[in-house]
Amino acid sequence: MSKYSTISVPEEVKKVLERTKGEKDWGAFLLDLYTEADRAKRIKAFEKLMETLSDEDLESVLNSSREFRESLKFR
Repeated sequence: MSKYSTISVPEEVKKVLERTKGEKDWGAFLLDLYTEADRAKRIKAFEKLMETLSDEDLESVLNSSREFRESLKFR
């Protein structure tokens, strides 16, 4: 059996979260929230990187990635 822990949150926060979580148990719901937030953060970072890099930079990264993968192939 898994161990459980209690997390204290204001009542209003819990009410909002309970409406959103529906029938899911708290563990699955919180993991889904974390996964979604982490994914959004990664997408935002990638978009920022894309804005920063020039077309030449992107091409160079692509070529380096291809060369690296090819060097890992079995001979």
